[in-house]
Amino acid sequence: MKTPAQDIILAPVITEASMAGIALKKYTFKVATNATKVDVARAAEELFGVKVAKVNTISVRGRFRRQGAHAGYTASSKKAIVTLTKDSKGIDFFESMV
Repeated sequence: MKTPAQDIILAPVITEASMAGIALKKYTFKVATNATKVDVARAAEELFGVKVAKVNTISVRGRFRRQGAHAGYTASSKKAIVTLTKDSKGIDFFESMV
């Protein structure tokens, strides 16, 4: 069964470093931990109507956190940096933030 694009790309990552990549047509998203680079590229093309040149993925391990006497780890996640082709249009959501 194919996973819908909305289940692959979960949320945009809005940080100072990720916003600097917009000029180079690099957009950062939080993605499903079981998503492959091909899945992320297809989902981005389907959701945003753009042409993807390449995808870089980063697995982020959970961080150790304490709240008083209780300790544990936050959930692990995965990020993807999607680079668009030169002739592709930008993603409107990010373009409106700059």
